[in-house]
Amino acid sequence: MAVVALGLAFLIKTFLLQAFLIPSGSMQNTLQEDDRVLVDKLTPWFGSEPDRGEVVVFRDPADWLAGHEMKPPTTVQKALGFVGLMPAAGEQHLIKRVIGVAGDTIECRGTGPLKLNGTPLDEPYVYAGNTPCSNDAGGQFKVTVPAGHLWVMGDHRQASQDSRYHQDDGQGGMLPLTDVVGRAVVVAWPVTHWSTLPVPDAFDSRN
Repeated sequence: MAVVALGLAFLIKTFLLQAFLIPSGSMQNTLQEDDRVLVDKLTPWFGSEPDRGEVVVFRDPADWLAGHEMKPPTTVQKALGFVGLMPAAGEQHLIKRVIGVAGDTIECRGTGPLKLNGTPLDEPYVYAGNTPCSNDAGGQFKVTVPAGHLWVMGDHRQASQDSRYHQDDGQGGMLPLTDVVGRAVVVAWPVTHWSTLPVPDAFDSRN
């Protein structure tokens, strides 16, 4: 029975849902450090691609985590990773919000607002006290997203090493769709933080 249960858990982790630990404050206040989110891994199997406004978990596309110390997993964490209750041991993932998809032009000038296809974007999810754009070298940009890629940014704008600060990584800071694990849909733990992660209204009317 235990073997069957482990087998089912492994299949669920591989094809349906997986829990991921939020490693930093780069998505505050939407997500807090050490929150656990459930990630939908099934939808991409049906050909759906990430859309604007979604929060996605992805594999490190081009050494974005270089220089960040990774704590070695404990035996318990390794076991939880195997059944999908934690990230698999040794895997390096990030979580950010999709701002632009293929064909979109995203622009930041001064402290913002951020513009999506020439129109200022209303971003109520941006961390209180932060500005939508950062008035520094990496924070000033105008980019167009190529096919098969995404432009991603953290909600805690002044504390997120996202697409803006990796424009010299050989891919222009773009996230390849092939590195996306899935969409974060629910904050599952701690229970006091439980919430869904819907697409903000600001993205609903974007074509």
